[in-house]
Amino acid sequence: MVGRDSVEPPSGERRDFGTRRLDGVSPHHLDRREFLKATVAAASVAALQNASAAKPAESAPTDLIDVNVNLSRWPLRRLPCDDTVALVAKLRANGVTQAWVGSFDTLLHRDLAAVNARLVDECRRHGKGLLVPFGSVNPKLPEWEDDLRRCAEEHHMPGIRLHPNYHGYKLDDPDFAKLLRLATERGLVVQLALIMEDRRMMHPLLQVEPPDVAPLAGVVKKTPGLRLVLLNSMNVLRGQPLLNLLQAGEVCVEIAMLEGVGGVANLLAQAPASRVLFGSHAPLFYFESALLKLKESPQNEEQLRAIRCDNARRVLAKKS
Repeated sequence: MVGRDSVEPPSGERRDFGTRRLDGVSPHHLDRREFLKATVAAASVAALQNASAAKPAESAPTDLIDVNVNLSRWPLRRLPCDDTVALVAKLRANGVTQAWVGSFDTLLHRDLAAVNARLVDECRRHGKGLLVPFGSVNPKLPEWEDDLRRCAEEHHMPGIRLHPNYHGYKLDDPDFAKLLRLATERGLVVQLALIMEDRRMMHPLLQVEPPDVAPLAGVVKKTPGLRLVLLNSMNVLRGQPLLNLLQAGEVCVEIAMLEGVGGVANLLAQAPASRVLFGSHAPLFYFESALLKLKESPQNEEQLRAIRCDNARRVLAKKS
């Protein structure tokens, strides 16, 4: 007699059930619930084993170099991770192995020598091996050549970051052209931030228009050896003006302000992958937003590695 909570083997299969075991227990000694649980567990294990066997081995993740990061405080509001320690933790948690950093203080402070010294100190104390300082130079301030010299000779920075719209000069200004020439002679990378935030987010008393980029291609052509990285340019620079700049010299762009579905794929349809860098504009923008732009646009492994790290390494290593 078989109880109602037991499972009776079908006729002719009693011997087989007696010798087959699920998780080491004979079905003769299982009630209905235990038998079903054991069966489901065994099926799940088999499915996982089959899936693992069919899944190709994933390649090791590549390094990630973020060329667009800022330290200090945004002047108009507090931001998540606007503390250097917290920002470094965020970058490391997301796999960043190197970050090119400027300072928010650059925008409104006049003593850029002090700003650059603080930037170097922050990088040394909190992000050595991760944070790479890019100092600021304003060619409309007195003795700006000394600021440039200190960036190269005293702080040993690999490059500088410029903010023409906050510092009050145009891209056809002779002092701007002179700055590019002197920076190139010193072997410095030049980062040019076209904007810092969307106009809709700007304070009414701090409306800062992006610079007119029309003269920039001509200036680049007249500065052989210049390595120029455009920051926050993708919502103000596209189409033929973008192509003209990329063809003028060693000019690269980053992806922080790319908008729309498939933004990276659309950019690669216009620009060679060798001119595209990874940038997050953290902490003003959410870092994860930049990562998602890489994931939602399909790229082959070579393109992905180029954008994540190889292009930035090439730009940083090349000397004029």
